Amino acid sequence: MTLKNKVAIVTGAASGIGAASAIRLAKSGASVGLLDLKEKNAEKVKHEIEQIGGKAIIMDVDLSDPERVESSVNQVVSEFGRLDIVFANAGINGVITPIEDFAPDEWDHTISTNLKSTFLTVKFSIPHLKKDGGSIIITSSVNGNRKFSGIGMSAYSSSKAGQMAFGKMAALELAKYKIRVNIICPGAIETNIGENTHPNEEKLKKVQIPVEYPEGSHPLEDRPGQPEQVANLIHFLASDASNHISGSEIYIDGAETLL
Repeated sequence: MTLKNKVAIVTGAASGIGAASAIRLAKSGASVGLLDLKEKNAEKVKHEIEQIGGKAIIMDVDLSDPERVESSVNQVVSEFGRLDIVFANAGINGVITPIEDFAPDEWDHTISTNLKSTFLTVKFSIPHLKKDGGSIIITSSVNGNRKFSGIGMSAYSSSKAGQMAFGKMAALELAKYKIRVNIICPGAIETNIGENTHPNEEKLKKVQIPVEYPEGSHPLEDRPGQPEQVANLIHFLASDASNHISGSEIYIDGAETLL
């Protein structure tokens, strides 16, 4: 499943799933645009890609800013000459608090960072992808469609459910251009997203519902997933091996949310 001569954009590329996926795509031959916000760690990802003989450039971009997103996408295309793969992965958990205590600006920040950024990344990539077709992959979550016991995560779950609907709408609308759109739904994956998680523990107590899992909350491997495991899925969806798959949500959680 080579991606030789292909060009990819990865948002949230400086760490976690984004970093692992960027490196995996580069190992298969793709040149990669690393899009993230003021992330010095992106330099480490770029260096690792170059160490294996790949090519990458870094775009420092606020993914909720239309002008900056459009400019970054265009710069990647200008640098590498084309665009074939878009991995809209950037996101945060944001504030975790009861709905009645949610500050509107905090709600907006989570929705904008997760859902608006996905829309903008896809929107400004379409003119380039239309030339030869391609693959768009969106990172949603089990928390947006199969698991709703994350008390206090109403903004996060809403943004992830929105990504699911947006991805399916895009898959149908873009099919005529041979652009495939799929949505991945990770469960617990060992990343640093917790750094962007802000639970209001005191206020959450009043709405907390006890959730008791059976012994062993990760049935398949008895541990959270690894970013590299998700990266393998991204590679498959980016490649021609998945050329008849579009509009699908794909769960990658080791059967965790079937409990």
